[in-house]
Amino acid sequence: MAARSPQGSPEGLPPSTVEGIISRSLRWGVIISAGFIVLGLAWILITGSTGYPPGYYPTALSQVLRGALEGKPLAVVDVGLLILIATPVFRVAASLVAFLVAGDLPYVLISAYVLAMLLLSLLLGRAV
Repeated sequence: MAARSPQGSPEGLPPSTVEGIISRSLRWGVIISAGFIVLGLAWILITGSTGYPPGYYPTALSQVLRGALEGKPLAVVDVGLLILIATPVFRVAASLVAFLVAGDLPYVLISAYVLAMLLLSLLLGRAV
């Protein structure tokens, strides 16, 4: 097992580098997400339309992406929400890579388990 520094970061990886990358990725994920959401909401307010027939909401990833490419404001909002959901998942994946590079096997296994559970819940989750 790799030795750990007092700050809790694996040795061999400067804490400021790993934490900085993760911090910036989380910050930019939220900023980009907010940009899409604000853009989509402003578009809905300006046009008075979501781009879909009344009562229809895209529920599959392919529908959301296709709708955004077709210029449907509600789909643009949905893309922002998807980015917001993906941001912490990316954080876990980045942590997994950092622990892998550091050779810290227990934390690699924990991060891999958490990432697998997050991805599994996203793939198998169903709305009632």
